[in-house]
Amino acid sequence: MGFGRCLPIDNRLMTRSRRLNAVGRNVLRKEGIEKVTGTVRYIDDLSFPGMLHARTIRSTIPAGEIVGIRLNFDTDGFTIVDHRDVPGRNVVALIEDDQPSLAARAVRHVAEPILLLAHPDRDVLRSADVEIEYRQAPAHYDAGTSPVIFKTIAIDKGDIEAGFRAADVIVDGDYRTGHQEQLYIETNGVIAVPDPAGADHGITVYGSMQCPYYVHRALKILLGLPDEKVRVVQTETGGGFGGKEEYPSMIAGHAALLAWKSGRPVKLVYDRVEDMLATTKRHPGVIRHRTGVTRDGRLTAMDIDVLLDGGAYATLSAVVLSRGVLHATGPYRCDHVRPPNGAFRGFGAPQTQFATEVHIDRIADRLGIDPVRIREVNALRPGDTTATGQRLGADTSALHVLREAVKRTGFKRRRRQLSRGLTPGSDPSRTRPLRGIGLSLIFHGSGFTGGGEVKLASRASLALTERGARILVASTEIGQGTRTMHAQIV
Repeated sequence: MGFGRCLPIDNRLMTRSRRLNAVGRNVLRKEGIEKVTGTVRYIDDLSFPGMLHARTIRSTIPAGEIVGIRLNFDTDGFTIVDHRDVPGRNVVALIEDDQPSLAARAVRHVAEPILLLAHPDRDVLRSADVEIEYRQAPAHYDAGTSPVIFKTIAIDKGDIEAGFRAADVIVDGDYRTGHQEQLYIETNGVIAVPDPAGADHGITVYGSMQCPYYVHRALKILLGLPDEKVRVVQTETGGGFGGKEEYPSMIAGHAALLAWKSGRPVKLVYDRVEDMLATTKRHPGVIRHRTGVTRDGRLTAMDIDVLLDGGAYATLSAVVLSRGVLHATGPYRCDHVRPPNGAFRGFGAPQTQFATEVHIDRIADRLGIDPVRIREVNALRPGDTTATGQRLGADTSALHVLREAVKRTGFKRRRRQLSRGLTPGSDPSRTRPLRGIGLSLIFHGSGFTGGGEVKLASRASLALTERGARILVASTEIGQGTRTMHAQIV
């Protein structure tokens, strides 16, 4: 064994080291002061010299063809764009390039973009009257009878028929979920700024968004420009919740087309009505369960069919389908599983797990088993495999989380207390509202979804400056503290 000389520890250095170690400590958010004082600048607070304001003219029918367009206003001072003005490909490029940036002839949903207007004066812009003549066609409102299926995924684990034969009881259930609006506090908005030498020399788009690289790719294809001539800058973003993942590619493309044609900066910001009417939502769904179970509550077979309304275009449906399938069985172990196949829009885990949890309660009620106990019997444990074959590691904590939640909330005691007032017919004259308590156990994967992870790559760069350090990294800030976290790490 070798020996070295021990140097005395300088307490001043230790104190400085602790002070510089920001990871694991509460620190002020980098943008916190600006947000709480109301001085932070969102997209509609920004302006550029010579900037025009923009407006989208949309369809008023769900299905049909565009027959004619009449502009019932003086067009002097206006920039007007339709599908013929697209310099590249008239698509909102994503996974499937099936959605046009501007409808050329076919209309496939209410509020589909048809025409773009821009003018220096917002009031003049809003007063412009546009009349569109249509030839209407039958619309498909029922996803179950729709002729279009965007994506189908079928997964089998074990022998589903053997699982049903081993069951003492088979429980069926149908569950429905509805549309949901994200209702982020800031509506969608962008500003497109063309290069001073002309938009064909380059364009920069500033906007409220979650996925700038989606927007970058979509703009390249729409405008027919190479990578280096398209720049996308995420501005301070007032919430997204998934609603600003792929949709900003649409609104960014519209502002860019107007900037391309006019040669001037163009701002396009939706009001709340337009944002709720036109942007993507969480999809409604119909989830059907058929479950085999033993008398003591052990799951022997789970046959699940999920149909989520994909709307008029595919958007992120393929990725969503993967997420929904991965989570459809909930955090429960079962040897014989046939999870869903179907069409999706939005990220499908909340819908599928809602149905699973309600169905587990239905099974518990059918068997006369405590809802906590049936979850304890079936909760995933270390070494179990999911419906898709993933073997779970030693940190699998479903059972621990379940028991801690029940313990800390006093669930069983509170459920007994509340159940006394929930007996059917116990007090038909009561005027006070009934109260209840419920329990759900869910799981949700982190990172990207399914096979898409193999396509992911990440890169970061760090440069020292006179003032400190500059970090370049492919992460967006939408309220979760990304900028502060990166500063803490560095």
